[in-house]
Amino acid sequence: MSVLRTASVVTILLSYTLLLMPIQTLAVRRNWRLAARIPCHWQRVAKRLIGLRVTIEGTPAKPPLLITANHISWLDITVLGSVLPLSFISKAEVQTWPILGTLARLQRTVFIDRTRRSQTASAASAIARRVGGGDVMVLFPEGTTGDGNRILPFRSALIGAAGVASGMETITVQPVAVTYVGMQGIPVGRADRPSIAWYGDMDFIAHFRNLVEHGAVDAVVSFGEPITFDQTTDRKKVAEECYQAVRRMDEEAKRGASRGGNRGRLFSPKQKPAKEATHTPAPGYPGGRREEIANRAS
Repeated sequence: MSVLRTASVVTILLSYTLLLMPIQTLAVRRNWRLAARIPCHWQRVAKRLIGLRVTIEGTPAKPPLLITANHISWLDITVLGSVLPLSFISKAEVQTWPILGTLARLQRTVFIDRTRRSQTASAASAIARRVGGGDVMVLFPEGTTGDGNRILPFRSALIGAAGVASGMETITVQPVAVTYVGMQGIPVGRADRPSIAWYGDMDFIAHFRNLVEHGAVDAVVSFGEPITFDQTTDRKKVAEECYQAVRRMDEEAKRGASRGGNRGRLFSPKQKPAKEATHTPAPGYPGGRREEIANRAS
């Protein structure tokens, strides 16, 4: 039954993508505003098919807007992309990935070669043009995906793109936290979160199949207090403020999900005495990688 569900989801998504692809390609080339709305519509369809349930806390600020968010999984793209029309800032190699690269280009992603410092300025200018033109852009300042249990410090270099855009006007930088809090209605704990995250050398197809088969993933998107950014703003200070805000919202979302108690455990083994406690990986996922961080679609 789970295999049939996965096949159905893939078939519907593929058919819908092929249907919308010519329209989106033309919209991108002609720079129509429709180019921002079609991906949002696609992500909302994907969200329902995959089984994502998204709760929104707070309110998105108005454009010109640069969002700084934590990064856990490829799921983040669908979670955030289903909330409002937006585009992402990603490392250059993503555009060469099968399937994901094509979808990223159709989402009007700005690709950055982080191995070449000389490209930072041109990347900042590209981001600035998009933000200044009214597009909502999402930056993952950690520079990588994590296991869902911790958030790495935010890098400030690309947040400086906001300063470039503010040569024309003051813009807004808004911290946003993405937190996966449940699966099949059951709160997830520290041992469970790496099963939802996509990091290390996890295979995308296997990860996608496992999540679709389990289904009903609950996510919380928390919008923090907007920060006004202009040419005089200290980007490093803004990066630290966003980092602390995202950490705080992430912890609040986790506490809120666990207040009712974990009445059942989808993945986690029963707690053992401290001296005997061990970590058992989730069925169908690689184990022993809870603290490993590796570059993914960021």
